Amino acid sequence: MAGTMRPTSRNLAAAAPDETCATDNAARVKQLAAGLGFERVGIARAGPISRQDYLTEWLSSGRAGAMGYLHRHDALRRDSRLLMPEARSVIVTALNYRQKAEEPPTDDRTPRGRVAMYAWGADYHDVVRGRLTRLVDAMRRELLEPFEARICVDTAPLLEREWAAAAGVGWIGKNTMVLHEGLGSCFFLGEIVTTLDLAPDEPATDHCGSCTRCLDACPTQAFPKAYEMDASRCIAYLTIELRDEIPAEFHRPIGDWVFGCDVCQDVCPFNRKAPASTVPEFAARPPNPWPRLAELLSLSDDECRTKLRGSAMKRATRTMLQRNAAIVARNVGEAGLDHPSGGLNAEEP
Repeated sequence: MAGTMRPTSRNLAAAAPDETCATDNAARVKQLAAGLGFERVGIARAGPISRQDYLTEWLSSGRAGAMGYLHRHDALRRDSRLLMPEARSVIVTALNYRQKAEEPPTDDRTPRGRVAMYAWGADYHDVVRGRLTRLVDAMRRELLEPFEARICVDTAPLLEREWAAAAGVGWIGKNTMVLHEGLGSCFFLGEIVTTLDLAPDEPATDHCGSCTRCLDACPTQAFPKAYEMDASRCIAYLTIELRDEIPAEFHRPIGDWVFGCDVCQDVCPFNRKAPASTVPEFAARPPNPWPRLAELLSLSDDECRTKLRGSAMKRATRTMLQRNAAIVARNVGEAGLDHPSGGLNAEEP
């Protein structure tokens, strides 16, 4: 056909070194990442995400709640190349944060709330970004070709779960968390968008099967159907992202959660035998995971800043934490403990 160049032995021979380089570089990147403690590393081609229609429908349905920032930079969320026009690859890493479950202290009868496991220790943004920075530095030393790289840890307009699935790090489960057969779902994701041409991995296979434990266990029925979350009903959203008053219908289902929620992960069969984290920074720091409600309710702004320095819990303002603690106090039969402030900070993140 006119205008079509037939492949020749010369063409194929010229392409082979590039493919070999992409494969070798991908293997070396994974070795370097493993040496820095990342349990999973996968690679995807930079470009548009595969589920753009799902994102459009999810946002238009109002299921993002009051998280208006998810509507901003919409085009960037859909195509990683808009973050870096010359990007060829997205490297996705997973860092395990799973800790041994801790029961509330029994040495006193002080009413306490519960904190989601991901926030027990040091702020994951700092820990993961630090390791990714070291990974990029190691890549610059080890790989022969120059490259550009942008590190993303949950704050860039990159849909990291979509990229984790595309890179084979895990599949998106029925509770919308990224799952891996051996790791479960208790891991932090981090990404490197790069101009390096790296051999991509195959997407992971979904192993949820007929299981619906996560859907059935959700206290607020935040899953209208499998693989879809209504974030406006999720306890994590209500206690961490919502800057206004929490609707009364959710007060009782919140139970004792003052920051986040782990219910859908706790019941997942893949988390039953998942290994514990070896990252010392993620170990629980007092008063987590069971802070005293009275202490939360009495915090001043300065005390709150001091206690939450270096913690992912600083995502919530003092008045939000005290709002949550007052709801939990009523749930655990301590109505005498109440919210000391006159209102909530309505600031957008």
